[in-house]
Amino acid sequence: MSSARKYEIVTYGCQMNVHDSERLSGLLESAGYERAEQGDAADVVVFNTCAVRENADNRLYGNLGHLASVKAQRPGMQIAVGGCLAQKDRGEVVRRAPYVDVVFGTHNLAALPVLLERARVQQEAQVEIAESLEVFPSTLPTRRESAYAAWVSVSVGCNNKCTFCIVPALRGTEKDRRPGEILAEIEALVAEGVVEITLLGQNVNSYGVEFGDTTAFSKLLRACGEIAGLERVRFTSPHPRDFTDDVIAAMAETHNVMPSLHMPLQSGSDSVLRAMRRSYRQDRYLGIIERVRKAIPHAAITTDVIVGFPGETDADFEQTLHVVREARFASAFTFQYSKRPGTPAAEMDGQVPKQAVRERYERLVALQEEISWAENRRLVGAEVELLVAEGEGRKDEATHRMSGRARDNRLVHFAVGEVGAGERPRPGDLVTAEVTYGAPHHLVADGRDGGNAIRTLRRLRSGDAWEARNAADAADAVKDVKPPTVSLGMPGVGAPAPLPAAPVC
Repeated sequence: MSSARKYEIVTYGCQMNVHDSERLSGLLESAGYERAEQGDAADVVVFNTCAVRENADNRLYGNLGHLASVKAQRPGMQIAVGGCLAQKDRGEVVRRAPYVDVVFGTHNLAALPVLLERARVQQEAQVEIAESLEVFPSTLPTRRESAYAAWVSVSVGCNNKCTFCIVPALRGTEKDRRPGEILAEIEALVAEGVVEITLLGQNVNSYGVEFGDTTAFSKLLRACGEIAGLERVRFTSPHPRDFTDDVIAAMAETHNVMPSLHMPLQSGSDSVLRAMRRSYRQDRYLGIIERVRKAIPHAAITTDVIVGFPGETDADFEQTLHVVREARFASAFTFQYSKRPGTPAAEMDGQVPKQAVRERYERLVALQEEISWAENRRLVGAEVELLVAEGEGRKDEATHRMSGRARDNRLVHFAVGEVGAGERPRPGDLVTAEVTYGAPHHLVADGRDGGNAIRTLRRLRSGDAWEARNAADAADAVKDVKPPTVSLGMPGVGAPAPLPAAPVC
């Protein structure tokens, strides 16, 4: 049995946080820790926090309170809190939860192993919050959560000053990686078996601003098209202000850039957009959607919308509904506005009553559900190419189906029937199937009489990589048989969430 200390990471928030947690895992394993598997009791629990939503504080402190009694019964156990909420609250975390051992910020991920050891030796909490980025996260060790899909950061930080968003204050101004570094990382990932990468940034299409190239992002997309073995390229999140026609052209003309686009709207009202300090208006936004659809007719476009921003009137909200009807989004991530201390919007006049916000929110969700369902029904009879995924279909075992993502990022559950092990696709393989049913949030491809729906199967190196990783994990599990323990009962970081999962900002 291994004597190494076990760690668990609990991740909240956006894709950037999920990717940061992969870095934290890599750092801890490089320092000799081992990941706590399900059923293990962790010696070190790390919370990688988010500060975007109103309930972020409650979620964190609720989980910390749950761990207080666990830690009291386990001498040597340590708790660390990092991420955006740690950057914002700093010493407040230790004041409210004095049993926390380490608090670290968004700019000094690399310090975690040293801070844990210092806290252990000195027997007191270590709070270290850097004011600016010390090491670009992509230079740190990484424990990738998927054998076939990977995040790749192109930048960190944001130069926008949206009045509802606290991220720029916590992540800092935009710092761009050089194209050669990004492409080298992608090539190394492909050599390991990865076939899908997602380019990440708080505002990916402003990439290049730091070194003065306004077309850097479209060039990066085209360069990804030259990487042999890279099947799929996605990116999130862009900003309408910086979304230019050269990016649309690169998407349309680069074979492995997927026909899916997450384009945050936030509001359809020009006056609300002005109050949000979003530097575009309704006409410009709808113009972008029109140009994307003209260049890529089969693109699936998704968005973010905030309902009930301070000063939003019924007429303003009707403008948001108008844009949703015109744009016909494949799906939308909808949010009821919540005050975030430290943002200008929190101090604005005209805070909308919660009941009005809730009613508008429900109307928006109902409209988007109707559109999503109609758009998905239109795909019945279409043949789709799917990258087989792991863990996306909760009912797959009961329904004799597997799940995958179409090129436009729609989730598809497809029937595999009673196929033998050698004919069954693996996560990381590509299959084609015909859509037989469209639901609001997914598609179904069923075979005749409950049989196999797969028309073609391409067994890829990414499937081999997934198989090899599972075999290695199984062998390790046999070697390291553990006595029964009680888990912490909290969610951990998993495989990269399908994009878009949640707004980066």
